[in-house]
Amino acid sequence: MSISPNEAQAMLADIDDVVADVKQSRIYRISSGVLVLWGAVVVCGDLLALVAGRWTGVSWIAVDLIGVAATFWMLMRGPKNLAFPWRYVEAVALFAAFGFVWSLAIGGMRPRDLEAFWPTLFMFGYALAGLWFGRLFTIIGCGLTALVVAGYFWAGPYFNLYLALVNGGGLMLCGYAMRRA
Repeated sequence: MSISPNEAQAMLADIDDVVADVKQSRIYRISSGVLVLWGAVVVCGDLLALVAGRWTGVSWIAVDLIGVAATFWMLMRGPKNLAFPWRYVEAVALFAAFGFVWSLAIGGMRPRDLEAFWPTLFMFGYALAGLWFGRLFTIIGCGLTALVVAGYFWAGPYFNLYLALVNGGGLMLCGYAMRRA
């Protein structure tokens, strides 16, 4: 039995498609867990901000550090045949550094501005990731950014509660959706 060069090329193209689908599926599976985790972290942080008063900044630092530690734990206990995604960790660190420069050194932002800035900054990163990892990342980033901006203007004194529901809940919902994609 022999196959023609065209048939062989078509079979190799099919194999490449399957490999690409498996890679995207693995990225979505890992990302879904991280999204659910950070959704819970954001819900805790926003609810804590409702009661923390002048300690809101300190409470967010503590909640974020717990989230970072949990993220590293999740990534380290993942499949052993996957290389640790240091490039992604470095990208998130660059986003955070950029955010700190603008929010603490240059921006002069008020607390409400900061509450809107941080989620939209990281959702911009998700939207950019969609250019490489699949359209769902872009949809998540743009959709949640639009909801945060809407809440900034219309949620009034309930903005932290709104962010807990929309940003935190949205991240968790998107994480579950990615698990199925």
